[in-house]
Amino acid sequence: MARFQPKSLNDKKKMGLKASFHSLSYIPRFFKEIWKTNKKLFLVSAFCRIIAALLPVIILWIGKIIIDEIINITTHEITDYSLLWKYVAIEFSLVILSDLVSRAIALTDGILGDQYNIQTSVQIIQKTNEIDISLLEDSEFYDKLERARTQTMGRVDLMSNVLGQAQTTISIATLIAGLIYFEPYLIILLVLSIIPSFLNEIRFSQQQYSLARSWTSERRELDYLRYIGANDKTAKEIKLFGLTQFVVNRFKNLAVKYFHLNKKLVIKRSSYGFLFNVLGSISYYAAYVFIIYRVLSGVITLGELTFLSGSFNRLMKSLQDFFSRFTRISESALYLKDYFDFIDISSEPKTKEDIPLPKEIKQGFEFKNVYFAYPESEHQILKNVNFTIKAGEKVAFVGQNGAGKTTLTKLILRFYEPTQGEILLDGVNINRYNKKEYQAFFGVLFQDFFRYEFTVKENIAIGKIDEIHNFTQIEKAAKLSLAEEVVSELENGYEQQLGKRFVKGQELSGGQWQKIALARAYMKNAEVIILDEPTSALDAKAESEVFERLIHLIKNKTSIIISHRFSTVRQADRIIVLDEGSILEAGTHEELMQNQQLYAELFLLQAEGYQ
Repeated sequence: MARFQPKSLNDKKKMGLKASFHSLSYIPRFFKEIWKTNKKLFLVSAFCRIIAALLPVIILWIGKIIIDEIINITTHEITDYSLLWKYVAIEFSLVILSDLVSRAIALTDGILGDQYNIQTSVQIIQKTNEIDISLLEDSEFYDKLERARTQTMGRVDLMSNVLGQAQTTISIATLIAGLIYFEPYLIILLVLSIIPSFLNEIRFSQQQYSLARSWTSERRELDYLRYIGANDKTAKEIKLFGLTQFVVNRFKNLAVKYFHLNKKLVIKRSSYGFLFNVLGSISYYAAYVFIIYRVLSGVITLGELTFLSGSFNRLMKSLQDFFSRFTRISESALYLKDYFDFIDISSEPKTKEDIPLPKEIKQGFEFKNVYFAYPESEHQILKNVNFTIKAGEKVAFVGQNGAGKTTLTKLILRFYEPTQGEILLDGVNINRYNKKEYQAFFGVLFQDFFRYEFTVKENIAIGKIDEIHNFTQIEKAAKLSLAEEVVSELENGYEQQLGKRFVKGQELSGGQWQKIALARAYMKNAEVIILDEPTSALDAKAESEVFERLIHLIKNKTSIIISHRFSTVRQADRIIVLDEGSILEAGTHEELMQNQQLYAELFLLQAEGYQ
């Protein structure tokens, strides 16, 4: 892993006001997605917010009427209180309604947010599947993926904030109308108390986002260090090699750098925020003194005093909430931009024409003048590779580590495109076939196969997930791969949860996992089989048994085998020997032994180890 140089906020790309406001343009698209999530619930939430926005000024107005009625009763010695109690009852009803509406908003927002959360998570998973695998091995892509993935709850909060902003806007409009009706001069004081604070929040929210964005890769490293420092899969080596302090120091060094940058930003934000809040408080009490003076002068009544002071106080808080929420919205919108940037990443290019795949391979595969270098690398992994794989032929790739064996399989599976040259299937460039259909043509057991922490049944069915309920086929695949022996030792059989991540899960040995992975290959029974070190984790006896079964699996099928064990390789119809990305020799085991080149050398070296 690359070491990171010390960074400061000043040497990072910052987001300006223009970028911050531009990010708000994503909000209409955002709400189109929410609208599609649940139209009825969205309309209920919007209606409740309109009611909630109008209630504050109505309650204040009823309060004014109540006070004026009390003064009228005491001044004129009126004994009939029925009108007063009617106003009190109305205010009580409105307060109850306000609470009911607030709870309805919280409920609808919560349900709508959860549904949208599910929808966006599904979109991210589906988008990741659509993207070319070369991007999945690129660190910059992972930064985009990380920001899109980790900001799910932030997008849910954004939804509530934007809807709340609309509600506050309506409420502010009604309160301002009330102030203008009685004392329009108070609006000037209101602006003085709010605008500076708003600009301050906008400024610092941009810097906060800029810092968080620029440190995406470092925060991923922090997560990784947390993982390897406290995980059952790494605990043995961490203890054995005494790595705890190394991991701790590396984590602390990186975390402290980020902490100090963030601390500096937070302190500045809080300091400026305090100064502007003091200005707001001065403006509020100036308005309060003005209102009291108007009452003492007999210009307005005590009821109007109550209404004006309550309206001004509520309006100031509403405006503070409005501008504070606006900064949160603009900041969240920047993250929203990251989400849509990820969703809008170009998927794998579609071919101009999708030629139907052959139902049965007639000729086979041909590599013609194939070169390959990984993106942004000048090092050629493959150089002028030319060979054929005939229909129904078992071909083995042999070579030392880094010779290009696995890279060949990635090219034939269309995970990558050749830098130069082409790969043909039955005389047709494989890029002309529909990619999804083409890749479904293959059954593959990768050397670094994934250990899904699902049940045994689900792990096997992954080979052909459409047959997950076909228990007969699952059992057959388990029997052929010797995974049946693993299942017999598990307490819950095929329903046993694997791995330690979940409750009652059971971990398997490397060899047991490999048998489960082999069962997936049997489950699919594909036209073309690729086996990349299929027996590497098995003991000699299990390897012999499994490979006998594998020979049955790939009988009459076009197949590719990669293995360092020559007892496996020698059973191939043809062996292709790679050295530094080029084909050094090719032939049967007997022919290559007679050549007395790299294959013979490696075979004899391995044979000596068994003597």
